[in-house]
Amino acid sequence: MAVVVVESPAKAKTINKYLGSEYTVLASYGHVRDLPPKDGSVDPENDFDMLWEVASDSKKHVKAIADALKNDNELILATDPDREGEAISWHLEEALRKRKAIKKDTPVSRVVFNAITKTAVTEAMKNPRQVDEPLVNAYLARRALDYLVGFKLSPVLWRRLPGAKSAGRVQSVCLRLIVEREMEIEAFNAREYWSVKSVLATPRGQEFEARLTVLGGKKLDKFDIANATEAELAVQAITSRDLSVTSVEAKPASRNPAPPFMTSTLQQEASRKFGFGARQTMSCAQRLYEAGHITYMRTDGIDMAPEAVAQARDAIGARYGADYVPSSARVYKNKAKNAQEAHECIRPTDMSQAAEDLKITDADQRKLYDLIWKRTLASQMEGARLERTTVEVGSADGQVGLRASGQVVLFDGFLRVYEEGRDDAVVDDDDKRLPQILQGDATQKQSVTPEQHFTQPPPRYTEASLVKRMEELGIGRPSTYASIVTTIQDREYVRKDKNRLIPEDKGRLVTAFLSNFFKRYVEYEFTANLEDQLDDVSAGDREYKRVLEGFWQDFKIAIDEAMDRSITEVLEKINEVLEPHVFPIEEPGVDPRQCKNCGNGRLSIRTARSGGAFIGCSNYPECRFTRPFGPPGAEPEGGDIPPDGKLLGEDAGDEIRVFKGRFGPYVQRGAVTEEVKKPPRQSVPKDWNPAEVDLEQAVKLLTLPRLIGPHPEDGVNVWANIGRYGPYIKYAESTSDRGGVNANLESIEEVFTVGMNRAVQLIAEKVASRGGRGRAAKPIHELGDHPDAGGPVAVYDGKYGPYVKWEKINATIPETIAPADLTLSQAVELIAERAAKSGKKVTKKKATAKKKA
Repeated sequence: MAVVVVESPAKAKTINKYLGSEYTVLASYGHVRDLPPKDGSVDPENDFDMLWEVASDSKKHVKAIADALKNDNELILATDPDREGEAISWHLEEALRKRKAIKKDTPVSRVVFNAITKTAVTEAMKNPRQVDEPLVNAYLARRALDYLVGFKLSPVLWRRLPGAKSAGRVQSVCLRLIVEREMEIEAFNAREYWSVKSVLATPRGQEFEARLTVLGGKKLDKFDIANATEAELAVQAITSRDLSVTSVEAKPASRNPAPPFMTSTLQQEASRKFGFGARQTMSCAQRLYEAGHITYMRTDGIDMAPEAVAQARDAIGARYGADYVPSSARVYKNKAKNAQEAHECIRPTDMSQAAEDLKITDADQRKLYDLIWKRTLASQMEGARLERTTVEVGSADGQVGLRASGQVVLFDGFLRVYEEGRDDAVVDDDDKRLPQILQGDATQKQSVTPEQHFTQPPPRYTEASLVKRMEELGIGRPSTYASIVTTIQDREYVRKDKNRLIPEDKGRLVTAFLSNFFKRYVEYEFTANLEDQLDDVSAGDREYKRVLEGFWQDFKIAIDEAMDRSITEVLEKINEVLEPHVFPIEEPGVDPRQCKNCGNGRLSIRTARSGGAFIGCSNYPECRFTRPFGPPGAEPEGGDIPPDGKLLGEDAGDEIRVFKGRFGPYVQRGAVTEEVKKPPRQSVPKDWNPAEVDLEQAVKLLTLPRLIGPHPEDGVNVWANIGRYGPYIKYAESTSDRGGVNANLESIEEVFTVGMNRAVQLIAEKVASRGGRGRAAKPIHELGDHPDAGGPVAVYDGKYGPYVKWEKINATIPETIAPADLTLSQAVELIAERAAKSGKKVTKKKATAKKKA
C-alpha cells in the first residue's frame, strides 16, 4: 500500500473514496514548515540560507504521515497543482527525510489533478512525476523576498513612523493604489455641464426621447453647454423650430460571451453580484473544489479541456436547444505569462449539474457554484444578435439636430443564461426600444428639458476593481490576491465602507513614508518586473538566488539610509508630500501651516502612540491646538478628537478622556500602562455627539454596567447597561454571560435611574414574550467547589440533555451516568476533557502563603 498526502481532511476523505483500501490517504493540514518569525530566518550574508521550522500544530500531522510510512513503504504527494501545492510537497518530503521516515528504498512521487473527480484522480495516479524543482525555487524566492521586506522594512517603520504596523512587498504597492486614488478624488474639481432632451411624438402618436447633438449648425461636445443660461437658449432654439426625421439607420450587431472564470475574474464577479470579499470567494471556492464540484480555483488560465467543452455543448443543447449551440466550439487563449499559473479555467466538473441539482447546503457556496456554472455554459453558447437603430431629427435650417438611439434583441443567445456585471453603473441610452419611425416624419415636441450635470471623480476601488487593477499592472498572482487585499484591511491601513476601500490615516502615512524613502520598492513597474523575474525562475530560466542578490544589494542601502534619519526629519518630509492634502491654501498670501490658535506656531503632522495621526502645533505644550489628520473642515462628527484622546478632566485622580476607536467613540479612565493594559472603558451612545461629551457624562458612563441588585425571586443579578443596540437591562450573574434575559430600556437616562420594580416587570414581560426561554438557568444538583481551581461545579438540565458546568465550561454528561449519581471527581474529569477539546485551561488556584509567626 502507498501513503497519499493531500492538504485538507475534506479532500483526503473524497480521494480515499476514489482510491479504495489499497491506499492510505492523509492530510498535511496546509503548510507543515515555515520561516520562524524572527530575525535571521533568511541569511543574506550566507547565500540566503533559509532556516525552516515545523509549525507546532503540524508536528502531529507529520508524525501521523511518518507512522503510516512504517507500514506502507511508498509516498505519493498529491497536494494542489500550483506553486503553493508544490512547496507543500517539497516541505513534506524534506521534513520526512529529516525524521528518517523516508528510507533509501522508499519510492516518492508527485501527482497533480485539476479536479477532485474519480476520473481526474485515477488518471493522475497513472502519471506520477517528481517534485518540480524550478517551481519550488520560485516559491523559495518569493518567501525569502517577503520575509526580507517584512522583517527588515517593518522595524524601520516602527522606529521612524510610530504606530505603523508592517510593510509588505506587494501589500505596500496595493496600498499605494488605494491612497493615490483617494488623493485623486480629493484633488478633483467638478466641472458643470448641461444636456437637453426632448420627448417627441411621431405622426402615429408614438413617443420617443431624443437628445440635442447639434446647435447653431455645430456638433455639440460634452462641455459646450456650460451653464443654465446657455441651456435655456438651447431650449428656445428647439422650441422655436419645426422638427422632422432626417434619417433612420438600423444596423445589425452582436455580443459575444465573456470567457470562463480564472481566479481574478471570479473574485471580481462575486464582488459585483454578491458583495463577496476576495477571501470569502476563495473560501467558498475551496469548499466547492474539495467537494469535487469545480476545478482548481487558483489559476490564470481561461482555456477549457476538450472533453469539458464537449460536455458543455451537450448540456447547452439539452437545456436550451440546438439554436444556442454555436457551429464550432469557442476557443479562449491564456494570457498568463507564467505557464505554471495557467491551469485550466474554473469550471464545474459536471456541466449537466446546475446548482439546484447538487445538494449544496451552504447558501454562499450554492450562489458561487451557480455563478461558475452559468458563466461556463455561457462561454460556449451562441452570441446574442441585436439590431441597433439611430434616428436623426433636425430643423429645416440645419441649426438644431437631435438623436435617438435604441436596440432590440433579435436572439438572446448566451444572455438567456448569464450577463457579466459592471464595477460602476453605466447609463446606456442604446438599451431603449424605439417605436416605428420613418424618414421624413414630422415630429411634435411634447417636452423640452434641460438637465444639469457635474463631472464625477474616479470611483474608489472595490475589492473587485482593485484586483482587476493589480492584474492589469502585473502585481501579485492568483494565489495572493485575496491575502493581499485582506492584509491591508487587517492592518487597519484601509477600511471598507459600502464595499468601497478607503485609506485610513495610517495607510496614508505609510504610503507617504515608503514613496519617499523606499520609492523604488513601491513602484508598480519595479514590482511587476520582479514578478516577471520570479515567473522566469518557475520556468527554469533564471537562478533564484541571483534574483534575491539583485534585490537585496540596493534594498539594504535604502534600509540603512532610512535608519539614519530622525523621526522629526521623516515627519517633516511627509508634511511636504501631504501638504496639498493636509494644509491646502485657503487664503492667498496666508501660510496654511500657521497655527490659528496661538498665531506664531507652525502646524505639523504628529503621530500618536495608538498609531493614528493628527495635526498639532509646534508650540506644544504651550499651545495645545490639535485637529484631525486631513484637510481642515473635513472633520466628521466628533472629528476634533485627536488620536491620543480629548482630555475631559480628572476624577478621583484619574484622567478622563474621550477617544475615537475602531468600533466607535468611547470614554476611558486613566492611561494604558504596563501595569494597567486595559483601563476602564465605555462606549459613547450613538445618540451622543462624542465631541460634546463632558466630564460628568463620561464619569456616569464609566460606572456602567450598573448593578441594580439581586432579583427578589432567585437572587440572580439584574444589571443596567448600554450595548451596541442601545440601553438595556440584563438578568444574569454577570453582564458577560451569554445566557439570561435582555430587555430594552426606553432611554439612555433610564440606565442610571431604573429601579428593581421596573426591572422585574420588564424581565417578566420579556420572558413571557419568549415563552419562558432565557430565564437564568438553575442547577438541579450542586456538587461543590472545583478541588483544583475553585468555583462552584453544578449539574444543569439543558436543551440537549443534562450537563455539568464550571465557570464558562459546559460538559455533556454521558448517557451511562445518571445526573443524580454524578460525583464531583467524575464532573472534574468531564470538565477537564471538555476544556482540552476547546483549548481552554483549568488553572490551579494559588495556595495562600502562611503568615510567619
